[in-house]
Amino acid sequence: MMLIEKLAQLKALFGEMQQALIAYSGGIDSTLVAKIAYEVLGDRALAVTAVSPSLLPEELEDAKIQAATIGIPHKIVHTHEMDNPNYTSNPVNRCYFCKSELHDTLKPLALQLGYPYVVDGVNADDLQDYRPGIQAAKERGARSPLAEVGVTKAEVRQLSQQLGLPWWDKPAQPCLSSRFPYGEEITVAKLQRVGRAEIHLRKLGWQNLRVRSEGDTARIELLPAQIKDFVLTTDLPAVVSTFQELGFMYVTLDLEGYRSGKLNQVLQSSTMIPAIVGNSSTNSGNPRRETN
Repeated sequence: MMLIEKLAQLKALFGEMQQALIAYSGGIDSTLVAKIAYEVLGDRALAVTAVSPSLLPEELEDAKIQAATIGIPHKIVHTHEMDNPNYTSNPVNRCYFCKSELHDTLKPLALQLGYPYVVDGVNADDLQDYRPGIQAAKERGARSPLAEVGVTKAEVRQLSQQLGLPWWDKPAQPCLSSRFPYGEEITVAKLQRVGRAEIHLRKLGWQNLRVRSEGDTARIELLPAQIKDFVLTTDLPAVVSTFQELGFMYVTLDLEGYRSGKLNQVLQSSTMIPAIVGNSSTNSGNPRRETN
């Protein structure tokens, strides 16, 4: 009953908006928002995907397929966060600069096309994490229907399944920049390298994973329960060879396993936070955790 009520609230929210532009990454959250918006608004809802080096071509193709399946009009734009040294230097509030670029692109587009609202896929759980990008979106007037109604990540998947979305269990896929330790410069070549490494492992059948990149080292993170199977069933020399062809020198396996936000454990350091957060006065407060 709670899910039914929340779905009704989401539909009522979009009904009040009358027109909405959705910041649509192709992830499960923004796809659910696009689905509900289209059911309520029809062609008065527009999904817009921002393309940059941090989005793999395969992810863009998934976004296109999902939008076509829903039926919602879909537009592609290009963002240029890689031109901003505040982003590429990879401070702890990197996502602030990424979302600033995104919404500085989407808001003028929405006004130009006659959409009074830009909405995103932020859910209620995201508000409990360290997400400097949420602040950037709010500063630019974006709305987050899922968070407003109190829809959690688990409920996003439940609602998506109930609405017949075949990708309801799609693994989370935050931007590729989240694969690098804070303070390590992000380049297009590094993004492509780590992205291709993850795609290789997914083609081998491993879906919930991360390839963390630190210098010339790739660190593979899998779900803890899958580590043993990976070691026993995977051609490890072949994986190493592929990663080295991509440009890594060393390939390691994280024995702790994949854990959302793992790279943020460095934020507990009393020395690193002031040094990097000081790059921007736009994000105050004590960092908690950011999903990566």
